[in-house]
Amino acid sequence: MNHLLWNLYTRIKNGQLAKKIKILQPKTKLCEKFLNILWKEGYITSFNVSKEKPEMFEIILKYNRGEPAIKNIVAISKPSKRIYVKVKDLWKLSTGLHMLIISTTSGLITDQECKKLHLGGELFCIIS
Repeated sequence: MNHLLWNLYTRIKNGQLAKKIKILQPKTKLCEKFLNILWKEGYITSFNVSKEKPEMFEIILKYNRGEPAIKNIVAISKPSKRIYVKVKDLWKLSTGLHMLIISTTSGLITDQECKKLHLGGELFCIIS
């Protein structure tokens, strides 16, 4: 399951390092939820299903004054070692400098939404 997200993390990082406008990613529900969070938070311009390849997402990357909007994506939880966080720990981990993506019973959500909903879960990645 997580290897799909690791693939997406790598494609986004490499695409932005190469200054690409758009990248392609295999279409899955998990990737769609992750991309939806990135879009809502303003890290990517948009994403949609590719017209040439309907089994792929076409992701339009975002740049601010020539610099990538996503500086770094760090995968935290792995299949060999799952990392879970409680709401109390989120208050300690969260700063305004980065965003945490957490898998909860309500689906994939950000650390700010976890605090509002008072939920903990599996920490997927940190985006800065």
